[in-house]
Amino acid sequence: MPILKDNTYKPWYVFKNKHFNTIYKKLSPRFKVKYKRERLITPDDDFIDLDIASVHSKRAVIAIHGLEGSAQSSYILSLVHYLNSQDIDVIAFNLRGCSGEPNNKLSTYHSGKTEDLDLVVRHVISHYNYNDINIVGYSLGGNLTLKYMGEYANNLPAKLNRAVAISVPCQLKDVSIQLAKSKNTIYMKAFLISLKAKVLERLKRFPNNNLNKEAILNSKNFYDFDKAYTAPVFGFKDAEDYWHKNSSLHFLAAIKRPTILINALDDLFLLDSCYPFNIAKEHKYFTLLTTRYGGHVGFNSTFNKRHNLWLEKRVLTFIKTPCTARQ
Repeated sequence: MPILKDNTYKPWYVFKNKHFNTIYKKLSPRFKVKYKRERLITPDDDFIDLDIASVHSKRAVIAIHGLEGSAQSSYILSLVHYLNSQDIDVIAFNLRGCSGEPNNKLSTYHSGKTEDLDLVVRHVISHYNYNDINIVGYSLGGNLTLKYMGEYANNLPAKLNRAVAISVPCQLKDVSIQLAKSKNTIYMKAFLISLKAKVLERLKRFPNNNLNKEAILNSKNFYDFDKAYTAPVFGFKDAEDYWHKNSSLHFLAAIKRPTILINALDDLFLLDSCYPFNIAKEHKYFTLLTTRYGGHVGFNSTFNKRHNLWLEKRVLTFIKTPCTARQ
């Protein structure tokens, strides 16, 4: 598949600032979306909440938010609103513990928990009458998407058409290093405030947890947090073991369905390893699209939300192309 450098994304001057573009997405006016919630019980007696925006289409998109996001994240609402207007249903997948209600386990979600995504995909296929479904994942949700497309490449359902991954930390170690830098302090602190609050609630509910509470609460970066919480609760040796086993970069070569990665070259969270040009150059199914501007899950162009849909239109163009290959 080709390596694409898009020249159609031409943001106003202020949105050429990567920090402004990134932050504005979170603060911008949100589209109103009408969801119907469905609770999916998992094999380990937990639950996943799906928020469904249906226009009674035969085509659907499973949308996956990023770290500490939800179906109410502005970028998800923008995608849902636009795709619904184009006669496409959207199933917004709230990762465990992100739907507004704490889940039933000490563990929640992580960057590579693809078994939950597979459960959701197969549930949607078996319970709804769609002709095809697609996956669109943002940031952490994009890493999940890419890892899933490679890890499950030989066992994907026939109705799974295409996948789109946006602003993806393909190499988790590098992104953790990048976010730990002083220039990204504001983002690191915001993530950790939310993560620590959720973990503190779980530690109270599950007092026999064998976790180091002080180490978790004193975490200054993802290395500290993943070493103290993520790795032990999910059974990884340490933070680096978790990062290595769940970085989607290692799964791209195995992808066998049309998949596109859209990363802005000025994404302040990403390093060179998150732009896999060499893999895309030789790949039959994987496309890499880069833009000069965009920030992290930004891609804003104007202050008018109804004219601020460059990314959503790119997603639509890609998923509307039929997929005939089924390997």
